[in-house]
Amino acid sequence: MSQAGATGEAHPLGFSAALLDAARAAGPPLLFGLRLWASVCLALYVAFWLELDNAYWAGTTAAIVCQPHLGASLRKGWFRMIGTVVGAVAIVVLTACFPQDRAAFLVGLALWCAAGALVATLLRNFAAYAAALAGYTAALIANDQLGATGGPNGDAFMLAIFRVSEIWIGIVCAGIVLAGTDFGRAPRQLAARFASLSAEISSRFRSMLALAASPSSDIQSIRDGLGLQQPVRRELNRRVIALHTVIDEAIGESSRLRYHSPVLQSALDGMLAALSAWRTVSGRLWRLPEAAARQEVAAVLRNIPPEAQSAPQQGDPTGLMADPIGMRRVFDAAVAKLIALPARTPSLRLFADQTARVLAGLSHALDGLTLLVAEPARRRSLGRVRFHVPDLWPAFINAGRAFVAIGAMELFWIVSAWPNGAFAITFTAIVVTLLAPTADAAYAFAYRFALGVVLGSIGAAIIEFAALPKVETFIGFSIVIGLYLVPVGALVAQPWQTPVFIAMTYNLVPLLAPANQMTYDTVQFYNAALAIVAGSVVGALSFRLLPPLSPAFRTHRALMRTLRDLRRIATHPAPPSREDWEGRMFSRLAALPNAATPLQRARLVTALAIGREIIELRRIVQGAELDSALTAFAQGNSTAAIERFNELDRRLAALPDSEPGTSLAMWPRALVLAICDGLDDHHAYFDTGADS
Repeated sequence: MSQAGATGEAHPLGFSAALLDAARAAGPPLLFGLRLWASVCLALYVAFWLELDNAYWAGTTAAIVCQPHLGASLRKGWFRMIGTVVGAVAIVVLTACFPQDRAAFLVGLALWCAAGALVATLLRNFAAYAAALAGYTAALIANDQLGATGGPNGDAFMLAIFRVSEIWIGIVCAGIVLAGTDFGRAPRQLAARFASLSAEISSRFRSMLALAASPSSDIQSIRDGLGLQQPVRRELNRRVIALHTVIDEAIGESSRLRYHSPVLQSALDGMLAALSAWRTVSGRLWRLPEAAARQEVAAVLRNIPPEAQSAPQQGDPTGLMADPIGMRRVFDAAVAKLIALPARTPSLRLFADQTARVLAGLSHALDGLTLLVAEPARRRSLGRVRFHVPDLWPAFINAGRAFVAIGAMELFWIVSAWPNGAFAITFTAIVVTLLAPTADAAYAFAYRFALGVVLGSIGAAIIEFAALPKVETFIGFSIVIGLYLVPVGALVAQPWQTPVFIAMTYNLVPLLAPANQMTYDTVQFYNAALAIVAGSVVGALSFRLLPPLSPAFRTHRALMRTLRDLRRIATHPAPPSREDWEGRMFSRLAALPNAATPLQRARLVTALAIGREIIELRRIVQGAELDSALTAFAQGNSTAAIERFNELDRRLAALPDSEPGTSLAMWPRALVLAICDGLDDHHAYFDTGADS
């Protein structure tokens, strides 16, 4: 009886705790919904006060710019400003070039939107958003100057001024509301991720070396440990690549970080380089006999300062966060000792150099961490961030789809003489340009977006004809739309069916089309709603009828292009620099589809390492043996290439030593060893290509 009573008394406490947890979880989304509502209302109020013709574009822009994270909102706002101006200039120029030629004007508009989709696919994150915006802003302004059957009316310049003004008002108002209510946390989150990833890479790499050097480890336990670390490295690669978005958000919250953005990019590249060097060490350990592995790894560990071996602990970022400058000095000292380490065998030289590369990459990561948390004024910029295009084909596919979809909607508009056809063209352009960079997820996102447009149209109709006629003041209007925007905006900030709620949020204001003197015309409303729905549906169907390149095909192209570039590095008289090659490969790793298999990812990482070693080897070694080995590699004959690399190794080994263990030939011999290991691991790929 007492036990039952105790159990019965526990239920209210459990229910209260669950209710409290639910309230805490709902707090941030609801707060975002309130910010979204306040931003839209402030933008509309300012636009009404200025008596702009289409004030609803200010409110719509405020809704679009609002993001759950402050950095994302501010960064998106800046790029939206840039894209809006570029699109406005483009439509003015297009109108000036074809003032009386309807067909040429509409073809030019479709081509401009296609160019926006192309550039948006080549760029990344908010820069891609700016390119897409430049494309569909031209369609948005053209919507206001085209008649029932097409053709510019010559008012492009003033319309561009008005639209840019309305959009900028929305951006500024959203920025004021968000900056005043959200102090931002993206730099702190980025610092925590830098520290956590650096700590985990350092700790797991050290544990691999410690296992190999342990007297109690046999060859099977070493290989078992190496096998377990392969999925760990792949997951770390994925997490490092995902930092691009967080870096953009952090830059949005800090103008200082924008100036030093190359430091952050170098930190990300350093972690990828560390993971690549870790793979090279792992591959050599797999091949070495137990005694040789234990002896040589122990020699490497003896030359790493104790501070670098004792901290940080696995996954624990506190040590790095507390003193990134001090840890960077420790890593730099370790790099210097490893480079100066006398090596009697090529494998020891390989272990020392690749371990130094791991620590040097982590040192670059600590540069970024220092910029974020410790004495940022003393960190200097490392120059410009180099731009690399992983593949042009997806961009051209997206551009062609945008041109066909927009052209088809333009043709339908002319044939049908639909009064709201220009509005449908605008939303077709929005969908096909804005979703172009999302690749495999584009159709699913577009489908859900179109569903959200339909649901949003129903909600807007209820507000327009059931609620708004009963209010007469702006405060009443704000309360009515708040009853819709706050809960729907809160749903945008959660991960379930986000595209649906985004569409429901973004399209409310253009459907209501609020003005100083409101009119409630059902025919006009349903025509506008039909235009938005039709444009969104056509945009979604375009991704089904002209789908993006499949993940398998994109992965195949990445591997084949990498193999072609590797063979060019081997034979071209002027190979690229190591930095240029690494940047090109890092961009391909970042663009690799999620559906790529572990083997395909391993081949790409191995190609990165082999290309880097070939570039270094060609810089320090000349001779017929090297040329013969590289020629065999370029011809797709890994077996012959390994034999000729071994001949080169024997020639280098025969060179006289000034002192035992200090031969300058040991460095190129280590490079040869790393290349042969990579070719042996993936000879099928290097011989016949990506499909083997």
